[in-house]
Amino acid sequence: MIPVLAGLDIGGTKCAVVLGVEDEKGITLVAKQSFPTPDTPDLALLLMMSELEKLLLERKGLELKAIGISCGGPLDSKKGLILSPPNLPNWDRIDVLSPFRDRFHVPVSVQNDANACALAEWKWGAGKGTNNMIFLTFGTGMGAGLILDGRLYTGINDMAGEVGHVRLENIGPIGYGKAGSFEGFCSGGGIARLAQMKADEWLAQGKMTSICSNRDEIAAITAKTVGEAAQAGDVFAKEIYNIVGQKLGRGLALLVDMLNPEKIVIGSIYLRQEALLKPVVMEELRKEALSYSLDVCTVVPSGLGESVGDLAALSVAKYGLEIEG
Repeated sequence: MIPVLAGLDIGGTKCAVVLGVEDEKGITLVAKQSFPTPDTPDLALLLMMSELEKLLLERKGLELKAIGISCGGPLDSKKGLILSPPNLPNWDRIDVLSPFRDRFHVPVSVQNDANACALAEWKWGAGKGTNNMIFLTFGTGMGAGLILDGRLYTGINDMAGEVGHVRLENIGPIGYGKAGSFEGFCSGGGIARLAQMKADEWLAQGKMTSICSNRDEIAAITAKTVGEAAQAGDVFAKEIYNIVGQKLGRGLALLVDMLNPEKIVIGSIYLRQEALLKPVVMEELRKEALSYSLDVCTVVPSGLGESVGDLAALSVAKYGLEIEG
């Protein structure tokens, strides 16, 4: 029998069930099934259990060793409770561990999505072989997963790594409910809001941008349109990315100085826009961070690329199995 890990990704719009087989080279995804997130938690859990059973039955010779669950926070990883994440408002104190333990009789673990991605990058991606690593999501929001002294650090109630809430400026786009926050400047929504603010200023000054030609078009600006325009050389969009890179560098400097990591791995937008962001980020880091700490730290894009989301829950399964063992 071949040992297999199962991963469950619970999202606001869709859920996914994946199976992975690990060897000395890393992890191989052997099956995946995704579906729209059901209206109720009970239905979602029942459907995930059914899909997992189906995937295991369809592939003979696999022995399920552990199950990992990745979900947006807040949550209680020790008790296995989902605590009404913003994208899952009906999931209030929902026990996601007991149903799977009772049905499959293997270790089951849950982590928030940033921690899950950190574990995946640490086990199989750009952070492999490190003992002190930070993973930054830099996608829809800005969150961090912390690997400190060879272990996932979650804090006293799973709130460690909420770097998006840190205020970088008194004035700026709102992110994580706070103007001028790390997430306000460095997230998909934050980039769109920053561009909208700046576009209004540019148009008021009579300047033109390829992203919008009048104020009626400002609301339609997205992070994607800003990124595409910046890659095409649009001066306005490049200025937005220059600001984002400066704020990202400043946020990274805080992490470098406080946690002294050997590697910072950044996903999503940094992965796609490294050419635009890296020079500005590194310049700001060299100005702001302690040189002794920065000299031993490297900043890299996600090594797992766009597949990190699929592998995140599998890494939670692996980590839970290691901790229990």
